[in-house]
Amino acid sequence: MTFPDNCKYTADHEWIRVESGNVAYVGITDYAQGELGELVYVEVETVGKTVNAHGIFGTVEAVKTTSDLFMPLTAKVIEFNPAIDDSKGGNPALINEDPYGEGWIVKVEIANPSDLDGLMDVGAYRASVGA
Repeated sequence: MTFPDNCKYTADHEWIRVESGNVAYVGITDYAQGELGELVYVEVETVGKTVNAHGIFGTVEAVKTTSDLFMPLTAKVIEFNPAIDDSKGGNPALINEDPYGEGWIVKVEIANPSDLDGLMDVGAYRASVGA
């Protein structure tokens, strides 16, 4: 399992990586994709909407289960990754193959960047999953 140190993490196994200013990418962790198994579908219907911290911004579907996706902090969803959107010819399995890179799920605009301070750093997240 990989745990990039340039991300912040949640207890629900989402990660967030700030790219510039208050724009960030959100996805699920390597641990989460491993627990879910092969992902076959991702649904995000919140583009253009502000989702509160811990609110559901979408779902991922694996062969055996469906799981909600929780927003790490209050943010406006500005893009759903077309590379994983099968309705646009994307491949949801990119999340399994590259969860922190090509397999990001949404691009967001963070409402309050200081909220990042309430999330886990890589050491705390590793400890939380026993890695």
